[in-house]
Amino acid sequence: MTLRILVVGAGIAGLAAARGLRVAGFRPDVVEALPATVIPGAGIYLPGNASRALRLLGLDVPLRPLGDLIFRQVFLDQRGRELFEMDVAALWAGVGESRALSRADLQQVLLTGVGGEVRFETEVRRLEIVDGAAKVEFSHGGVSEYDLVVGADGRRSTIRELVGLGGPAVPTGQIVYRSVVSGGPPLTDWTALLGRRSAFVAMPMGGRKLYCYADETAPDRPNPEDPRKRLLELFGSFGGPVPAILEKVEKVQVARTDEVVLPSWSKGPVLLVGDAAHATAPSLAQGAAMSFEDGWVLGQELRAASDDIPAALRAYEQRRRPRCTEVRERTRERDRACDVPPSLRDPMLRRRGLRIFTDHYRELVPSV
Repeated sequence: MTLRILVVGAGIAGLAAARGLRVAGFRPDVVEALPATVIPGAGIYLPGNASRALRLLGLDVPLRPLGDLIFRQVFLDQRGRELFEMDVAALWAGVGESRALSRADLQQVLLTGVGGEVRFETEVRRLEIVDGAAKVEFSHGGVSEYDLVVGADGRRSTIRELVGLGGPAVPTGQIVYRSVVSGGPPLTDWTALLGRRSAFVAMPMGGRKLYCYADETAPDRPNPEDPRKRLLELFGSFGGPVPAILEKVEKVQVARTDEVVLPSWSKGPVLLVGDAAHATAPSLAQGAAMSFEDGWVLGQELRAASDDIPAALRAYEQRRRPRCTEVRERTRERDRACDVPPSLRDPMLRRRGLRIFTDHYRELVPSV
């Protein structure tokens, strides 16, 4: 039997799912609501377990020339004084390299791994489960039937809504700012400065560019109309490399973060993966890693189940849910530290920060 599979979404999670299915011998259709001309901006940090998952997917070789390798994470207080540092090369030894790169470059690598056409500007308008199959109506008017639909369409998933797998994503109260800076100070490490309910992170991403990620906990504040102005206002008093970076900041993307927690990731022949199933705040930089792992595990479980889709989806969720729950809990734990006054937090991090932050990743070192 040749399974008819549809992957909805051609972002990181969708392309990882499509690749994982291809590696396992399946040939999914892939659709994306956005046009092909929409290119993701900013950068992305991939920890060692993300690199391992890409290796399993057979996509590690085209990634090697891209971006910059990260060997250390350095944590500073707001004034730029060291709190602690973490040897990420040692943490992920035997697992994979940590790397910062352009999101557009990563997207291109993932697109080349799909092995088939992605139908852009194609939305799913209706989805009906009939006799164990999924009947899908597309925005261009076409209707197709599938044995499996994989919803990889993000935190605000249309597929999740259409099949009633849960409510909307829940805001975490964070506002995040992202920018790529040229001509900034020569950083060699992933570097974070921790303020009061705010943090500023910068890292080299290749091509003499820095990827900057900053956040503030502000549940009642609307997104700023001028994100660059707000970034300068929020971090203008920070020390270390921040002043030199802010001088070079031109464009800033702003977004609110949210969380998705569901009692089940599947209903009949419909499965949610990536942020559509288990989104968290990006504090641990595990969103892409979890999506890569999702894609690999889905393909393996579907192949192992010999076309028994219900059995495959049960096995997939049993395998993935504990790991994704671990990421969510450790993310919440790290974010709670932002609410601790620096006068208490900083001395504690100088004493125990390395142990605490290393523990956040300990359960992710073993393979999927």
